[in-house]
Amino acid sequence: MGFLGNFLTTGFFYTVIRVSTPLIFASLSSLIARKAGVTNITIDSTMLMSALTGVLVSAFTQNLFLALLCGMAVGVVMGIFMGYFHILMNTNMILTGVAINTFTNGATVMILYAFTGDKGSSSMIKSLGVPGVEIPLIKDIPILGEILSGHNIFTYVAFLLVIVAWFLMYRTPLGLRIRAVGENDSAAKSVGENPTKIKLIALGLSGFFASLGGMYLSMGNMQVFIVNMTSSRGFIGVAADAMGRGNPVGAMFSSLLFGCANAVANVLQINSFSTDVVMAIPYVVSIVGIIVYSMREKSKRDSKIKRAIAEAEKNAGAETVF
Repeated sequence: MGFLGNFLTTGFFYTVIRVSTPLIFASLSSLIARKAGVTNITIDSTMLMSALTGVLVSAFTQNLFLALLCGMAVGVVMGIFMGYFHILMNTNMILTGVAINTFTNGATVMILYAFTGDKGSSSMIKSLGVPGVEIPLIKDIPILGEILSGHNIFTYVAFLLVIVAWFLMYRTPLGLRIRAVGENDSAAKSVGENPTKIKLIALGLSGFFASLGGMYLSMGNMQVFIVNMTSSRGFIGVAADAMGRGNPVGAMFSSLLFGCANAVANVLQINSFSTDVVMAIPYVVSIVGIIVYSMREKSKRDSKIKRAIAEAEKNAGAETVF
């Protein structure tokens, strides 16, 4: 098989699932916010702050549950914080997101240094980690067991939350309200809904999903916090959500596609390919994915316009006959 054999191993597919985990959380985070009519570009910074919070709380309390709880709380607060400025203070959504991202990048370094005396990582303190689990029965199946079993608990939670997010959006009153506000907040307000409240709830949920992705990086995939360890995964999650067309299952498959690109980059790096080229692969795939998505959406819009024009001409012709 030669070089291609590196991509047809259980280890490769195991890596795809592993590196896709934070992207799934990020894409679901983006989906919840976008369904409410808000493009949340603070997902990456939320992941970063929750990752740091989880590590610090676990290190100083030696309580894993409390660390996870605090990390999730920070995520929710950051989501609502974004909503406070954009929705209540009526600030520009993009500028607000950029400001929060810039502030968070500096704040994490400052907080890390204050608690550990190190500006690069939390390796000076001993933090706790979320363990991996072996799935009964599946772990004993040849090939399949090596791919699906033995992942971190966060990974299985990510795939479970895809189902939860779909059920929330399409089978619950809250999901209906979120979608209604996102499609037309004025219409929702006219029937007694409170668009501001619904958007803040959606952003809080968005922050919750993002926090899990951040803590996976610092407490699941690794047991240390590293400055800027998210490496723009939050933004890739936004791209995955867009490619998934607002569907949790679609967002999951888009995340797996980007995860596959990351896994390919890892294999190429092992085989001594140029580091600059290898590191660019996931981002190039993201750009190509967005371009393809945009072209498909444009084609659909053009088709709808043509059908509308044809229908209008047909009706006009019928009126002329009469």
